[in-house]
Amino acid sequence: MQFIGTAPSHDLTYSDVFLVPSRSTVRSRLDVSLAPGDGTGATLPLVSANMNSVTGPRLAAALARRGGLGVLPQDMPLQDLDAAIRWVKEQPVAFDTPVAFGPEASVADALAVLPPVDGHGLVVLDAHGAFLGCMAATRLAHAQPDAQLVDLLHGSLTAFEEEDLGDGRHAFDTMVAAELDYAPVLRHGHLIGTISRTGALRSTIYEPAVDAHGRLRVAAAIGINGDVAAKASALAAAGVDVLVLDTAHGHQEGMLAAIRTVKALRLGVPIVAGNVVTEHAVRNLVEAGADILKVGVGPGAMCTTRMMTAVGRPQFSAVLETAAAARELGAHVWADGGVRYPRDVALALAAGAASVMVGSWFAGTIEAPGRLEADADGRLFKQSWGMASTKAVQERFGRLDAFELARRTLFAEGISSSRIYLNPLRPSLEDLLDMITSGVRSSLTYAGARDLAEFHERAVVGTQSAAGYEEGKALPVSW
Repeated sequence: MQFIGTAPSHDLTYSDVFLVPSRSTVRSRLDVSLAPGDGTGATLPLVSANMNSVTGPRLAAALARRGGLGVLPQDMPLQDLDAAIRWVKEQPVAFDTPVAFGPEASVADALAVLPPVDGHGLVVLDAHGAFLGCMAATRLAHAQPDAQLVDLLHGSLTAFEEEDLGDGRHAFDTMVAAELDYAPVLRHGHLIGTISRTGALRSTIYEPAVDAHGRLRVAAAIGINGDVAAKASALAAAGVDVLVLDTAHGHQEGMLAAIRTVKALRLGVPIVAGNVVTEHAVRNLVEAGADILKVGVGPGAMCTTRMMTAVGRPQFSAVLETAAAARELGAHVWADGGVRYPRDVALALAAGAASVMVGSWFAGTIEAPGRLEADADGRLFKQSWGMASTKAVQERFGRLDAFELARRTLFAEGISSSRIYLNPLRPSLEDLLDMITSGVRSSLTYAGARDLAEFHERAVVGTQSAAGYEEGKALPVSW
């Protein structure tokens, strides 16, 4: 990457910079590869943040199915992390994970998980897990909240046998011919997944992130305290593909010791460590054994670190400096936090990041953990919170005695509760992936880059005023 004109002497964040178009031979955005090449096996440079309100097993599976990587949070008890990893590994790759309910479930139960939107649906299973039927999510909008789902299955949608669908193009054409937007997929009469028209179309564009056994990839985070070796070994035994050693201040002796401990185990999975924002930190953590550095202190939407402590660094400059140092050492960086628009993802990648971590942006999706709630105007949202907030601290240390818990809670930082509204036009994680990747793919074509390695080299960046940034926004109203 290079600056147009003189490189600034002060630090920059994403809104301070823009990409300059260059001469290009790339004809289409579909002619570029977004594979990060960081050793994680991902085919998309997007990683979901290890936050309780962002990444659960369902979101991790959906993200891996389209090539990204979900990081399960360290606050989950070890046995729950183990179960979550194994659950992701059991999910279908070619089809979507069914949104399933038992025979006693009501419409209200379903609406807490699934909004009544096109292209989505649910299945009903009997007490033994056998398939009873399914329905489009849009039917929930016209049913009484206390009605049982099983009573709404008359006229249930057509179910496809797996062999009838073939590849993504054939599956799409089959659904168009059947005039269906959503359907269950069976193998010898047993439910194995669901499919939508858009899902079939996406399968022709995205490449799933799968392990050597053809299972979806998943990452998990652990802290740097306690028996780090035992935790790392347990997660590796469960099948985790990437281990993330995570703490707010990654450039500390405790982190270096934790990295050395995990590296010595020779678990055969990449080690991600952070968070850091300087070249010096990168060199120390890579020397200890880290493969990937998580970069960012304070840019997240739920984070109050900079206002509370004055500690942090504008994210674009942090990524630019750390990525250059990591590249020199044969390591990589993930840009963690601060992305609000697809342009920010493109700029992080231009600065040298292998992947970009997304938090609150993904928290307001169907696949994110938590129940759907409605405000007074009927708008749907999910709750989100910072991982250093009072809510997170109480969840993390809830098993401590009252005095110790109170001591830790006293100095909590971050936002404990924030409503993240579902975008009615893009309610699912995959809708956001379409929007983000279409923008990033176009960014590469403007730079004349066919992959991220070329993008790192060819990207030209300029600096702009606040007025320049505002000029680039679409008008919310007409002239």
